[in-house]
Amino acid sequence: MTIIDSLTQTISLALNDLYAIGQAPADIVLQDTRRDFKGDYTLVVFPYVKQARKSPEAVGQEIGSYVKERLDVVDGFNVIKGFLNFEVADSYWLQFVCEKGKDERYGTKQPDLESSPVVVEYSSPNTNKPLHLGHIRNNLLGWSVSQLLAANGANVKKVNLVNDRGIHICKSMLAWLRYGNGETPESTGLKGDHLVGKYYVEFDKHYKEEVKQLMESGVEEEQAKKDAPLMQEAQQMLKRWEEGDSEVRALWEKMNGWVYAGFDETYRRLGVGFDKVYYESNTYLLGKELVQKGLDMGVLFRKEDGSVWCDLTGDGLDQKLLLRKDGTSVYMTQDLGTALLRHNDFGAEQLIYVVGNEQDYHFKVLKLILGKLGFSWAEKVYHLSYGMVELPNGKMKSREGTVVDADDLIDEMEKTAEEMSREHGKNDELSAEEQRHLYYILALGALKYFILKVDPTKNMLFNPAESIDFNGNTGPFIQYTYARIRSIVRKAGESQDWKSGDEKLNDKERLVIKILHSLPDTIEAAAEAYSPAMVANYAYDLAKAFNSFYQDTPILRETDPQLKAFRVCLCAFVAHALRNTMNILGIEVPERM
Repeated sequence: MTIIDSLTQTISLALNDLYAIGQAPADIVLQDTRRDFKGDYTLVVFPYVKQARKSPEAVGQEIGSYVKERLDVVDGFNVIKGFLNFEVADSYWLQFVCEKGKDERYGTKQPDLESSPVVVEYSSPNTNKPLHLGHIRNNLLGWSVSQLLAANGANVKKVNLVNDRGIHICKSMLAWLRYGNGETPESTGLKGDHLVGKYYVEFDKHYKEEVKQLMESGVEEEQAKKDAPLMQEAQQMLKRWEEGDSEVRALWEKMNGWVYAGFDETYRRLGVGFDKVYYESNTYLLGKELVQKGLDMGVLFRKEDGSVWCDLTGDGLDQKLLLRKDGTSVYMTQDLGTALLRHNDFGAEQLIYVVGNEQDYHFKVLKLILGKLGFSWAEKVYHLSYGMVELPNGKMKSREGTVVDADDLIDEMEKTAEEMSREHGKNDELSAEEQRHLYYILALGALKYFILKVDPTKNMLFNPAESIDFNGNTGPFIQYTYARIRSIVRKAGESQDWKSGDEKLNDKERLVIKILHSLPDTIEAAAEAYSPAMVANYAYDLAKAFNSFYQDTPILRETDPQLKAFRVCLCAFVAHALRNTMNILGIEVPERM
């Protein structure tokens, strides 16, 4: 039983015995005591004053006395207006370090592989362009949420849905046929996804020129966009693809093959992966079957032009297109098929989609249509909606070629990591190979931490230079703190032994231990909120508190063997906690730096 459990249970008894107030321990909220007050945990007594018919100060004194008499681990208390601050005895904190300090998995739970899985879909790229900065946030968030849920005991399955068919793919294919002169990744030296993305931009350039010419001849803009020959040809190519045209399919397979190889390399560099990959080209037909089922049930309807829709006006939305008039499918069609396939594959406890907030409406519609089709598990669909990533110079647009490619960003981050490391002298004792690996993990640590420390629901501005600073709330700062701790433990000897005695804690030690104590609750709360940001900021708080302790408190220079052993044990404990939290974020921590 933790100190929090002991306090809330005893406070519950106090409320009942002193004032006949029935309040369950689970409903009693304790806060960390403010740093400028003496104490560890604070109870706000104002909610009980009216029923107690006493002043806040009197209620605080009476509850404080009641609890102190019954709990040996409470060393004292003080009351400031309506705030009751409990002081926890050093013996409790020392015993906690003694019991948990050597647990290398501290704060995390073993995943229950017998339970129904939680399926997390992320990445979901289109095969007409390389992964860019926006995809990076998606991939890092999806991977980290998966790690977070697993650390909280869930059986997690990571999946990817590759959008490998559709009008956007046909645009790249058509542009390559028209303007590519047979270019390949081998002949150009370009990664396959970059080569295909080049022709997506090329299509847009020529398409805009055609629209401009039509408008100059008197055609309205909206009509010109529909009538442009390139767009007409791309739509015809999509129709031929769905009809199984062998020539179109062969080109599609070749160009998609280039993209898949490029994606795999980027995923490897980002350190993310999947348990299963789905392809839209394999799921859209199942979606079409569900559309037919909906027509048969009377849930969907067909318009005069042959297109199929779902009327959601009764649900406060509008009508949603599911099949175009030429019979080709839309994103919603394949998402219906994929959801059913995924449910059948895993019997999932929950289906989590990590997708940007511009798709909020799409997922409301998906849940509604699945429900109307009679699937009771539709309520298990959860859209983990996240904000957009912008650069200091504004938004990115793939079709205009104004994106920051993931590969280019990683290259730039590695270069910056090398420059910063050399400047700070962080790599002098490492071999050339160790240095290269250090630059890579610092670069990825900076990138991942900077993105994941922001609440997923918020838009964010990514600043590469700011992200890789060795000071402040950054990944490299935490990585350096870990490496510093590992150096201390190595110098002290891994076999340092310590058993809880009667040591007196200073304020810096106490703060470090209190933060360590809160890790299991932090991971649980972060998992419930699907927020790696809570874990990231916990890691920073712990690293910051440790560095303050390190600056003011002798460790290896301590002359008292018992006290030295305790402090080394505390250092090792902090290292375990930092490694475990950074692992949830997908960040490697270096043993040396």
